[in-house]
Amino acid sequence: MKTPRVPRGVEVMNPYTNAKTLQIVRAFLDKYYSDNRERTLIVGINPGRFGAGLTGVTFADPVALANECGIPNEFPKKRELSSVFIFSVINHMGGPEEFFSKFFLSALCPLGFTRRGINLNYYDDPKLARAVTPFMVSSIESQIAFGCRRDRVIVLGRGANAEFLRKLNRKHEWFDCVYALDHPRPIMQYNRKRVDAFIRNYEAVLSEEQ
Repeated sequence: MKTPRVPRGVEVMNPYTNAKTLQIVRAFLDKYYSDNRERTLIVGINPGRFGAGLTGVTFADPVALANECGIPNEFPKKRELSSVFIFSVINHMGGPEEFFSKFFLSALCPLGFTRRGINLNYYDDPKLARAVTPFMVSSIESQIAFGCRRDRVIVLGRGANAEFLRKLNRKHEWFDCVYALDHPRPIMQYNRKRVDAFIRNYEAVLSEEQ
């Protein structure tokens, strides 16, 4: 689907137009998804410039890809807070092979956005949200088509992101149940002393009905 037009001043990050990124994504998919199993979809917000905005793999920064997934890459080895948390959860639940055999990490909006060089969430600007909604709908329907379960979906971000997905789900009737978890970014920014409790909460929700 063609990249949508966005409001003036908003820059779009589409990692999938980069040949090196596409090689990384193919290597990741070949390693963890070369089968016919259904997975539970877990959706974040949209890619950040130090994580999936570079690698094309949701919640996997270049360090996690190399060290946790064994996928070498030439991207700058910067950490992204959300990636650090998510891979702590993944390792707590048995490691990448076990985790990715059950779950598919994605984003409600696969495109990333910046304004004046700072990450921008799609819902921070109502005009941006309206502009990218058709792209988001197409993306979710594509992921359902290639093997995501429809009985449940996990959304990361209890506020605007969960509300947006629930609104879309009421209209399109994709999933039977929508479960919301706290987003990794504010956990790592504001609640580091309670990270272990958040990891246990993630595990409790993700382990239901697996």
